[in-house]
Amino acid sequence: MHVVIEPKILYFGSAVVLISTLNEDGTPNLAPMSSAWWLNQSCMLGMSSKSQTVQNLQRERECVLNLPSTDFVHAIDQLTLLTGRDPVPESKAKRGYQHEADKFGIAGLTPMPSHHVRAPRVLECPVQLEATLMNVHAVEDPSSLVALEVRIQKVHIEEHLQMDGHPNYVDPSKWKPMIMNFCEYFGLDHQLSSSRLAPVFGPTT
Repeated sequence: MHVVIEPKILYFGSAVVLISTLNEDGTPNLAPMSSAWWLNQSCMLGMSSKSQTVQNLQRERECVLNLPSTDFVHAIDQLTLLTGRDPVPESKAKRGYQHEADKFGIAGLTPMPSHHVRAPRVLECPVQLEATLMNVHAVEDPSSLVALEVRIQKVHIEEHLQMDGHPNYVDPSKWKPMIMNFCEYFGLDHQLSSSRLAPVFGPTT
């Protein structure tokens, strides 16, 4: 039986992403988010235009999407309610946000050089996606939400995530992403079955 509700949070969530960008003075910024989805070589990011990350993205036109595993809940939690904006936007200040310039230091994470973009990668994240900004779309009016379309330019993964015998495939049984589920952190459980919709390897001829 179904019932009609008016949810306080209309947000079913997705994988947690740590976005690294460059501030105007060249220092790195790091921000967790989870409104992200991928299509071919592109990714759509849903964020507030008031955030330091969006300000940096619109100016620099590049970022790195770092995907943490379930082992990094503590590091992500350290970044919660922190912003690189100074002064802190009023809407965020009311929600308890504070300014922090050294996001990497607070989270205990290590910046490392990227290959294609100037924004740093996060050494500890098993998946790192260098990306460039393609388009920015307003989502709601008068909301500050925007959807940012970025194109993935370079993919880095830890070697243990490679599928045996197929180095350009990620083994889903080895990848343990952190999932934001109705604003709470979860991990994957177990595989339910094999999918016939989009098998990794088609029949050989």
